[in-house]
Amino acid sequence: MKNPDMVEETMGKCWSATKDQFDNLEKHTQWGIEFVEKYTKFVKERSEIETSYAKQIRNLSKKYQPKKNSREDEESKYSFCRAFLTTLNELNDYAGQHEVIAENLTSQIITELSRYLQDIKTERKMHFHDGRKAQQHIESSWKQLEACKRRFERDCKEADRAQQYFEKMDADINVTKADVEKARQQAQMRHQMASDSKGDYSSYLQKFNQEQNDHYYTIIPNIFQKLQDMEEKRIERIGVCMKTFADVDRQVLPIVGKCLDGMTKAAECIEPKDDSKQVVESYKSGFEPPGEVEFEDYGQAMKRTASDTSLTNSKEGKEKPVSKTKGKLWPFIKNKNKITLNSHVRNLLEGSGPEDFSHLPPEQRRKKLQGKIDDLNKDIQKDMDQRDALTKMKDVYVKNPQMGDPASVDPRLLEIGQNIEKLQLEVQKFEGWLAEVEERMPSKSDTQRRSGIFETQNNTTVSNNCAQDRESPDGSYTEEPNSETQVKVNTHPVPTSSTPEFDDEFDDEETLPTIGTCKALYPFEGHNEGTISVAEGELLYVIEEDKGDGWTRVRRNGEEEGYVPTSYVEVFLETNAKGAMTYI
Repeated sequence: MKNPDMVEETMGKCWSATKDQFDNLEKHTQWGIEFVEKYTKFVKERSEIETSYAKQIRNLSKKYQPKKNSREDEESKYSFCRAFLTTLNELNDYAGQHEVIAENLTSQIITELSRYLQDIKTERKMHFHDGRKAQQHIESSWKQLEACKRRFERDCKEADRAQQYFEKMDADINVTKADVEKARQQAQMRHQMASDSKGDYSSYLQKFNQEQNDHYYTIIPNIFQKLQDMEEKRIERIGVCMKTFADVDRQVLPIVGKCLDGMTKAAECIEPKDDSKQVVESYKSGFEPPGEVEFEDYGQAMKRTASDTSLTNSKEGKEKPVSKTKGKLWPFIKNKNKITLNSHVRNLLEGSGPEDFSHLPPEQRRKKLQGKIDDLNKDIQKDMDQRDALTKMKDVYVKNPQMGDPASVDPRLLEIGQNIEKLQLEVQKFEGWLAEVEERMPSKSDTQRRSGIFETQNNTTVSNNCAQDRESPDGSYTEEPNSETQVKVNTHPVPTSSTPEFDDEFDDEETLPTIGTCKALYPFEGHNEGTISVAEGELLYVIEEDKGDGWTRVRRNGEEEGYVPTSYVEVFLETNAKGAMTYI
């Protein structure tokens, strides 16, 4: 038979070891749950980074998108601008794929792990609760077994003492028979109690051994197995999430590749030659180059004599050297520490200007008028399509009155018809202006023929054509198209009045002599300070030739003087007069 003390010591060690194992498992499973929480936090931060990155990329794409203004149409003509726009659009789609990554990380990993964390915490709590409950039950059974054993031991000792007392009383001759009988009954009772305690102890011992066997071979192993399964599932779930983490990126790679291929294809579609041709077409003036400059014979007498064809008036006696116009920077004129913006540029910047684009050179005016006609025709076609649709709707209403009232469509049809008539009148008006421009645009043969006629009448004839980069007397006119719109005024407001520098010249100088005549090829309004209006075919006196700034100074009726564009007139200088200069 085993020593009771050794048995108790062994039981104590087993219970302690079991308790320690539960503590170790509890710490490890808690660490596993904390790892899942840490990984969930990691994926969440990655998702936030993807969302923020996508937002920044979208904002970048939006920031550099072309603004909704007139420059948008201009930029769309160039292949490099279209390529950049395509790159911005592809970049916007690229940002969308990063948003998809963030959404998939959230739905496929973060949400799933958050739900799994709640489940695993509940399962872990249940398993450890069952383990602690089983441990408490076996310990309680052991205590009850010990109590039965102690009661059996006590009853046995009491029975032995009662037996010894009975034997003593029975051997004593001085004791009465009644006392002996009483002692005998007491001994029997004690023996019976000991026998009952023994039975209880034996029965409970068998029960405890069975429970202990179940505890160490069934209950605790099952709990440990459940904890092991839970841990394996946790590790497996982490592995699946890590694989999903990579797959989420891999899924968008084909679309990201298409975005990058789109950017590459857009870059490869850039055509430098076509873009340069677009620039040439945009800024082509339509004027012919100037004719040859005549030889100027300075060996003759320098004194100017009046020719028979000269229209010199009596004021020519007061001849003075032709004053030189100070060079001016266009489109800005610096005068008295002020910067004045050319009114022509101001009109372009503010979107104003004549309806017929008469402020532009012929070629640019022709393009603008043609563009306006095309826009009007598009509007007409749009209204006609709408009118056809409403007409069909009216026919349906006539055939099926329950669908609608045919009369309800008439006001709209009338309105559209009036609008079409109005647009057609506009088209006719602009087509008239376009025909006028095309008739007036000089051709090479016309220029040569005109030069030959005037050379027959005069010794020196100069054909004047358009000049690029010309300077206006008051800084308000130029023959160079479109480039003026690139002038930016950031810090100086546009003044409402021009600086009439040339008025001072007119006031301070004496009347200049005439040096020739000129004929107006085109009408010129002359709204700006220092200029003079002329009608087509009008003859004027030339009092100051073109100094290279694109302007010729003329006089009308001996009194009214001003500047006109050299390209708008043909100049006939006198025999001894210095030839006028023309530029393209």
